[in-house]
Amino acid sequence: MKKLMLSLFIAFGLNGCSLNNDDYNVSCGNDVDVSFTGFPLLCNYGVKTLPNNPTAYVLESQEKMDTYFTKHENTCAVASDPNVDFSKNLLVGIFAGAKPTSGYAIKITSIMENACQITINFYEKAPLAGENITQAPTYPSDFILIPRTNKPIYFNKTNESPDHIVIGSFGTTNSFFQINDFNILNFLNVATGKYDFSQYRYTAKAKRSDYSSFVKSVPAEILALKGKTKTYGTPDTAGIYFELHQGIDVTKIYIDNNDTEDQSTEVKAFKKAIQDKIASLK
Repeated sequence: MKKLMLSLFIAFGLNGCSLNNDDYNVSCGNDVDVSFTGFPLLCNYGVKTLPNNPTAYVLESQEKMDTYFTKHENTCAVASDPNVDFSKNLLVGIFAGAKPTSGYAIKITSIMENACQITINFYEKAPLAGENITQAPTYPSDFILIPRTNKPIYFNKTNESPDHIVIGSFGTTNSFFQINDFNILNFLNVATGKYDFSQYRYTAKAKRSDYSSFVKSVPAEILALKGKTKTYGTPDTAGIYFELHQGIDVTKIYIDNNDTEDQSTEVKAFKKAIQDKIASLK
């Protein structure tokens, strides 16, 4: 197990393949994107000691996991697999440290690997203007699974916007994706009607600017809702789901698969755009 201080590894340069390598001119090669899996650990585990300072854990065994976390019954509204296959994966947890209120967050965005090392990129969010916050300390964290590796792992803080969209189709089969301006998340085993996506595992793939591109197709009548929820038709058991996060506003839309009278030409075209995007991401 390696306990890493985020600030320490950000301050260090990401140079060199090994402390024992005398050839400082060796090339590490090109960086390649590494896929990873989001892991809703807090559904099934509690943190034994909440870190007051920015901290990261890289855990390679159940024994080490049990050292820092306590297992409990699932507290999420959906089934959550608490198991980690440590023969194939490492569990990475990052903590922003103690914060004075709610509204803070920390999120892993992408992982890059070359012949020498692995770099885990992440960003932090502070409360936004007008955001409803609670006056109690919080300890933002994020947890993922990555393929086992013996390479040194570094953490790199980046600047990203938390704005994003979620698109999904539900019915006989469910497919849900989150699109940011830095990656795409494929949520796994989403239950119809249970759309708190922090409770689901996901697979992540780095991709830039998809959010900015897709949000241009959102009809003006949906943008004007600004934080409200609207249903088109009667998509009780099957339909299209759309969720837009812009600043403090979270807008949610449910659209019947059938073209109904309350769907304008623009909404019908947008529904088709969502269906096509989901098909391209599967």
